[in-house]
Amino acid sequence: MCGIIGILSKDPSLPLATITYECLTRLEYRGYDSVGVAALGEKGIDVRKAKGSVEEFAKKYNVFNMRGEVFLGHTRWATHGQPTDYNAHPHLDCSGSVAVIHNGTIRNFVELKEELISLGHKFKSETDTEVIPHLVEEFKKRGMDTFTAFKAAISSLNGTYAVLAVVKDEKRIYFAKNFNPLVIGLGEKAIFISSDIPSFLPYTKTIVVVQNGDVGYVSENQVYIENNGVAVDVRERVHQVDWDASSASKEGYEHFMLKEIYESPEAVMDTIYGMDKDRTVEEVVKRLEESRMVIVVAAGTSYHAGLYFSMLLQRYGYTSIPVVASEFYNVKTNPDDTVVAISQSGETLDVILAIRRFKEYGSPVVSLTNVIESAVARESDFKLYTRAGPEIGVAATKTFTSQLGALVYLWAKLVGEKVDLEKVEKVIRGSLNLSGEARKVGEELSKKENAYYLGRGLGVPLAMEGALKIKEIAYIHAEAYPAGESKHGPIALVSKGFPVVFVNTGELFEELQSNVQEMKARGAVTFGISVNRKLNTDREILLSVEDERLNPFAVAPIIQLIAYYASVSRGLNPDRPRNLAKTVTVE
Repeated sequence: MCGIIGILSKDPSLPLATITYECLTRLEYRGYDSVGVAALGEKGIDVRKAKGSVEEFAKKYNVFNMRGEVFLGHTRWATHGQPTDYNAHPHLDCSGSVAVIHNGTIRNFVELKEELISLGHKFKSETDTEVIPHLVEEFKKRGMDTFTAFKAAISSLNGTYAVLAVVKDEKRIYFAKNFNPLVIGLGEKAIFISSDIPSFLPYTKTIVVVQNGDVGYVSENQVYIENNGVAVDVRERVHQVDWDASSASKEGYEHFMLKEIYESPEAVMDTIYGMDKDRTVEEVVKRLEESRMVIVVAAGTSYHAGLYFSMLLQRYGYTSIPVVASEFYNVKTNPDDTVVAISQSGETLDVILAIRRFKEYGSPVVSLTNVIESAVARESDFKLYTRAGPEIGVAATKTFTSQLGALVYLWAKLVGEKVDLEKVEKVIRGSLNLSGEARKVGEELSKKENAYYLGRGLGVPLAMEGALKIKEIAYIHAEAYPAGESKHGPIALVSKGFPVVFVNTGELFEELQSNVQEMKARGAVTFGISVNRKLNTDREILLSVEDERLNPFAVAPIIQLIAYYASVSRGLNPDRPRNLAKTVTVE
């Protein structure tokens, strides 16, 4: 869940230190425990690194005066070793001739470290990553050329990784990938290799996707990749992305999260139009129609979108099971079943592992991701995409609403419902116009330490998403339940002033009203997010939607805005929630 960037200049006049800094700021959503930069120049490798943010690090170590033709940059989300200066990447070998940055987890690093120490290598950190430069150094000592030594080092690793390495006196960036994301950007004046496309989007939209098992290097005139010892035709991997560079900047908004909530109308409509033109949709519909069972597997926010989809299918007689990705081993499928795998990044390791298990059972996989040719997409039989553009805020917002757009579209096709999805944009904009109401609720909730989010029917997955969102970025302990279940335990915690947020999509309205009264009777402060009919909670946001099937598009922006304003009211940065990272690429 770290962010890595390598930049190789083809133009000596390029301000590489500044560009690396800018790329790191765009990667910081992937981890912000520590930061580091390595500059490879005529005098060797200059490494500077520290605990803290990119901005703090840059000021402390005057990164902008670093010189070189090749730079590596790293933002860390700690997995092995505390967030400290000495555990920050890049890591060097004994001689300071090999610098490495890494995203992932090396499971056998203890054994490798002990072996290297026995051979005389000196370690300076607690990280798993540091074994890699020492392995390269060790293999070079044994007479291997650098690329062979790098490949030997990589083949020694057991785990997940995206690795970048530079070696003194060589104008190359060596790389390897297993599970963790890595993409090459082919710029006119520089070559980039990074965890994510938005990091280099201002410089190029031409990309080469690096795949699992790939190992190679970029030089001034060449991108070389091999997989299982066989050279890859890189030309077949070249893609153009249509994302705009402005989508990776705040454009005047205080936070990326707020900007991305307001981008939801365009993101959802782009997704729906994209689905409408994608012939794969018809193949997926046919496959789902013929399936014995539909397994919907996802994690976090994507799971809530998947749960919503699964419930829609169940209502039309389909056997559908929503599965939390990390719990995939509890479910056995067969070739007559279809798996729908949902991941914003397409790199979520739990989802990838689930896909692999279900494919072992012979079940075809339909993927829904926001990144073209992501790992989840590549491992799937049918690839569907949301078209939300890059999402920098750690909390998923427009991608959640776009996933709902894609899944409601797919459901309507499958069951023959005629839904005018052209109206979705208007519905979302109508909710965004009520941001002032959402702000008031968020500010009130920001004074609380606990909350319940309750709903009924299709309101339940939306309530779950609301609770997750406010937990993630405002650090308010929030739990979501079917409202009818609240009296089977959760209500015991309700006392005077306890906040309960009701997500009222109009289903089982009278029953939900009863639940409101139950909570009020025990002194709860009740909030309502209601579509078309008021519950008469203490404070209520009333949304107007003509077609009830479009209700989730009205509710989603409101629950996101409430969480956003609760976070800001608490003086927090919603773009950088503690202990979280955008893409979860560890088990």
